[in-house]
Amino acid sequence: MSPAQTRQAGPEFIELTARKRLEEVIGMERLVAQAVDALSDASAEDVIKWATDTFGDRICITSSMTDAVLIHLASRIRPGIDVIFLDTGYHFAETIGTRDAVSAVYPVNVINVTPSRTVQEQDAELGPRLYGRNPDLCCYLRKVVPLERALDPYEAWLTGVRKEETSARSDTSVVEWDPRRQMVKVNPIVGWTQEQVDSYISEHGVLINPLVYDGYPSIGCSTCTARVEPGADPRSGRWEGTGKTECGIHG
Repeated sequence: MSPAQTRQAGPEFIELTARKRLEEVIGMERLVAQAVDALSDASAEDVIKWATDTFGDRICITSSMTDAVLIHLASRIRPGIDVIFLDTGYHFAETIGTRDAVSAVYPVNVINVTPSRTVQEQDAELGPRLYGRNPDLCCYLRKVVPLERALDPYEAWLTGVRKEETSARSDTSVVEWDPRRQMVKVNPIVGWTQEQVDSYISEHGVLINPLVYDGYPSIGCSTCTARVEPGADPRSGRWEGTGKTECGIHG
């Protein structure tokens, strides 16, 4: 349809487009419901195979580069898969080094995603140390918005979310419909314990951020991540003293 025809069609064309999108969403929601039933007891490998077979090149991984467990799992099933890394401008040098090592070691395509503003531009516009004054806004600008832009070409994404990490994640399913982003979210290791993660890392020699061995079991931006005592809640060093437990990507 030419631009002139589109303008002439007006409301009818818009209605047709909206109806088509609604049908696509309903189809995806039905697919998710079927997958939840079929994959509730499946291995992480089987979940990833289902996801990559279903979505092909329209699926990616998101990784914080705390470890490369999910990357290792997925790269053996679908070499060349896209891995999205959110480069907030506040990361530890060790996290950037882990990102670079992952890119060099595993057969994946690491995509470095940055916010629309540099740290310096954000400081000039909104004032310095926004992460301390309004961490929710800082996370939104430097993580949530860039991720949504990066996910736009895909129909589904693989995450390393696990139920035991926070109370907010305790009811996470292996496959979910993400209504905010209108896409499928796949969590292959959602039921894994930390012991299972550690065992997998040891068995396969998986790359891990060196900060993990220095008291940082959960790693985010250097400005908002503190070392935790042995045996403490692994995420207690994130946004310490603020009551904040999530950056907004996963809820």
